[in-house]
Amino acid sequence: MIEDMERVRMTDAEVVVEQDQRPVAVIIPITGPGRPIDECIALATAHGRGAELAEEYAHDLKEVLDSRRPLDTSVWD
Repeated sequence: MIEDMERVRMTDAEVVVEQDQRPVAVIIPITGPGRPIDECIALATAHGRGAELAEEYAHDLKEVLDSRRPLDTSVWD
């Protein structure tokens, strides 16, 4: 347990983290399928300010993205 954690209120749809009876974070489930990682990277590159992707990690991530193949669901039958 986090010892200095403030009050946390949870419902079926969200988690509200409060400090001194003031909400400081709200965690909600995503709606829809979300964005593919390559789209997120493109958005971060186009609009990001101050954040940098480590060169070695960027290289590894590019290899992963380039090696993606459609999921073979025939083995599930």
